[in-house]
Amino acid sequence: MNKDIMIVLVEPQSPGNIGMACRAMKNMGLTRLRIVNGCDRFHPEALKFAVAARDLLESAELFPDLASAIADCTLTVGTTRRHGKYRQEILSPPEVAAQLREQVTPDCRAALVFGREDNGLTTEELSLCRWHATIPTSADYGSLNLAQSVLLFCYELGKATESAGGGRPLEMALSGEMETLFTHMNATLNKVGFLNEQNPEHMMRSLRRIFFRANLDSREVTVLRGMLTQIDWASSAFDGRKRS
Repeated sequence: MNKDIMIVLVEPQSPGNIGMACRAMKNMGLTRLRIVNGCDRFHPEALKFAVAARDLLESAELFPDLASAIADCTLTVGTTRRHGKYRQEILSPPEVAAQLREQVTPDCRAALVFGREDNGLTTEELSLCRWHATIPTSADYGSLNLAQSVLLFCYELGKATESAGGGRPLEMALSGEMETLFTHMNATLNKVGFLNEQNPEHMMRSLRRIFFRANLDSREVTVLRGMLTQIDWASSAFDGRKRS
């Protein structure tokens, strides 16, 4: 299972954390690292803390933004310390591991996404992820080091792999396909006046959660985009005004 799971670091600020994250990954059998706009992964501190996991540093894939880093993944998990609006249905590390153990197959890539050391992932970045997850910590001091967070999730994935009995085949749409659907949906719903012009993202985030829970496959995405295209055509003469 673990060879099909990516660890994605979004704008890591400390080379040492990148190195320690690589070590944690290799300890638990994960080998695929992706970095979004990070600091120098070959900095002496990164090499020092990676120890025998330098090969993961060398093979890391670099991306300009999170959307492109997870575009070819089906299951995406965004980690966060904060709860609240747009951050509901948050899983724990064991729950994430159990879900991935059940659903990851050779045809289904997954990504665990970790944010910046100081501010984590933005709400926009979290909205790109199918699931959200957090590590329960003390209310007095809840902030965990980035590499420690990676280690805890990797540990749970390692435990899940030992007891895995084989995942069931899934045909869920890739993250990139879902983003194309959401972009089309946003444009169509704006056109027919469904979204609030001042804050269209408020409703779109709710729609994202609904459609992520539906576990759409590629064909279903195509069907929905066909429906949106028909709405585009049928509303071509719509002037934006609602009528009673």
